[in-house]
Amino acid sequence: MTLLARRLTAYGSALLLAFGSLTVVSAPTAAAPAAEELCGEGSAINFDRSAFPEYPRIDNKWFPLKPGMQFTTVGTVTSADGVQAHKVVHTVTGLTKVIDGVTTRVMWDRDYSDGELVESELAFFAQTRAGDVWLFGEYPEEYENGEFVGAPSTFISGLAKAQAGIAMQAKPETGTASYVQAYAPKVDFLDCGTVFKTNQEVCVPTGCYDDVLVIDEYNPLEPPEAGHQRKFYSPGTGLIKVTAVGGEDQEFMDLVKVRKLNAEKFAAVNAQALELDERGYEVSRSVYAKTPRAELNY
Repeated sequence: MTLLARRLTAYGSALLLAFGSLTVVSAPTAAAPAAEELCGEGSAINFDRSAFPEYPRIDNKWFPLKPGMQFTTVGTVTSADGVQAHKVVHTVTGLTKVIDGVTTRVMWDRDYSDGELVESELAFFAQTRAGDVWLFGEYPEEYENGEFVGAPSTFISGLAKAQAGIAMQAKPETGTASYVQAYAPKVDFLDCGTVFKTNQEVCVPTGCYDDVLVIDEYNPLEPPEAGHQRKFYSPGTGLIKVTAVGGEDQEFMDLVKVRKLNAEKFAAVNAQALELDERGYEVSRSVYAKTPRAELNY
């Protein structure tokens, strides 16, 4: 998986993202910045478990995660290997999972390249009472030629030095400091976000949107030529568009479908996500297996 594809599946990987989604790069990287300000001055992570309610209601207008909603984005990824068709199906499940002392909502992303499943990921989000949405970790299973090959990029806040970060601020404003979206040094994951533009007008296949927020994302541990990603968020919907700025691998995605799952399809999604959660205890014994199991709770 490319860095750009990983960021999208996080719904930010992608929604971050990470609707949102990192792999170890072979190119030389810069030395890690001071842990307290990973994304530059003013970006220190201020994580407070007491700031989160007992139930993970996520209604941030830029990043709403309502159980049963499903969003599909499609586009292309251009790399040295050519151009591949890319599709990500993001589903807000009815599952919750306690991570680092906080009850999170489980997002299930399925990532397809040229029609073939390459990643199936659970991502974990929670919102503070003040309205900031945080990303607490990811369990991304990887596939090659239809075969499961592992989940080496798994990270969970509070384990192996990984830290939760802000997926979406409550009140994003231009001219403010960058912020850490999540940090997991054991898997070389560090995403930084900066409010790039506000009040934009953007059209995608699902319609035309105004008051669009644009977030610039990058990894400061990578060389400058790795490029940045721009994510466009519409109030009440979430992620509607992804573009690339620089970099050898470039991803461009548009929101093409939004739907509310019926009871039968929602039940099936929850069952499949629970199976994925259960498998994580065998696949990632040193990290994922240390978390409480996900539960149906919506």
